[in-house]
Amino acid sequence: MMNITVKLFANFRVGRFKEAQRNYPNNTPCRLVLQELYITEEELGVLMVNSRHADLDQELKDGDTVSIFPLVGGG
Repeated sequence: MMNITVKLFANFRVGRFKEAQRNYPNNTPCRLVLQELYITEEELGVLMVNSRHADLDQELKDGDTVSIFPLVGGG
């Protein structure tokens, strides 16, 4: 098992959390973290692992920090 820090931003925090330590099986892809939190690809704006842009299929490693940002609208 791996210990991963998950950070949520903006409206993704509503009813969830700001930051949490979570355990996942080794080599879990980022996609699984989003699915577990009921965040769809359509809602996702930016996904980062250790402050670097990441792909949904990027596999996580023990100690990684995943930051999840929603799409930003405005005008």
